[in-house]
Amino acid sequence: MELRHLRYFLAVADTCHFGQAAEQLHVAQPALSYAIRQLESELDATLFTRTTRHVSLTPAGEFLQGEAARILDGVGEAERGVRRIAAGRSGLLRLGLTGTAAFSHLPGIARILRQELPAVALDIHADLLTPAQCDGLRGGALDIGVLRPPAVGDDIELHTIDVEPLVLAVSADHRLVAEPVVSLTDLRSEPFIGYSSRDSAVNDAVMRSCRAAGFVPHREHTAPGTAVLLALVAAGLGVAVVPASVRALPLNGVVFRDLADSATIELALAWRHGADNPVVDAVVAVLSAALPLGGPALTRESL
Repeated sequence: MELRHLRYFLAVADTCHFGQAAEQLHVAQPALSYAIRQLESELDATLFTRTTRHVSLTPAGEFLQGEAARILDGVGEAERGVRRIAAGRSGLLRLGLTGTAAFSHLPGIARILRQELPAVALDIHADLLTPAQCDGLRGGALDIGVLRPPAVGDDIELHTIDVEPLVLAVSADHRLVAEPVVSLTDLRSEPFIGYSSRDSAVNDAVMRSCRAAGFVPHREHTAPGTAVLLALVAAGLGVAVVPASVRALPLNGVVFRDLADSATIELALAWRHGADNPVVDAVVAVLSAALPLGGPALTRESL
């Protein structure tokens, strides 16, 4: 049984007229009649009662009408699904994010993808440092990362989506709360709280900023992630210099202040060079267009 036979059968079943069905199908009526006879012969069943003035379905034909419609609908949906997947507009995307990006940028990214690529499902892997994301991209555990450059190792492509300043986080009763803008030199004698990973891009940026200000920060405590880091700040155990996007994670007892002379830190989309995945290509194209560097889609108000 060929799909062509089912399409021909449904056209005749819907019209109960061989001539009208042939016109709809753009085939000659004798060819259509022959195809229906072939189908009846293959099924060993009469599908139509034919007279010189009337065509009607037999009970077997009525049953096949419903089944044929269901089969052809399934075939059509399969064709559409294959085309969506081949075009990268359907499938699963495994997305990795740094700890702060999960709070500040994930809502906007997810909203854009839901609007532009609604058939792409997200599998979120949050709180991953840049080296872990790069390993995941190369090993196939991740499709796209949102990380802090530079990428670790080869074969990783980047598209910067944000450049944000570093800001100061202090406890609510700290002496610097009264200052709207703080200089890094004011932190020379302060105990610092940093990230525990030696691969932290934020730690590196903080160290560069402090050295440029003429001192090496004394790291009193470390934290495995941003939430714990801010909790230590709230407890008055030290100050922290963090990306401005951390403001998207408010915590009672923590106050943020701008720094007059701090460095900036980038956030970028990352994917493996040459990845043979249409979903990655489609998502990168959509996000690169929707999240231009410094564009309004990345502001706190738009999130």
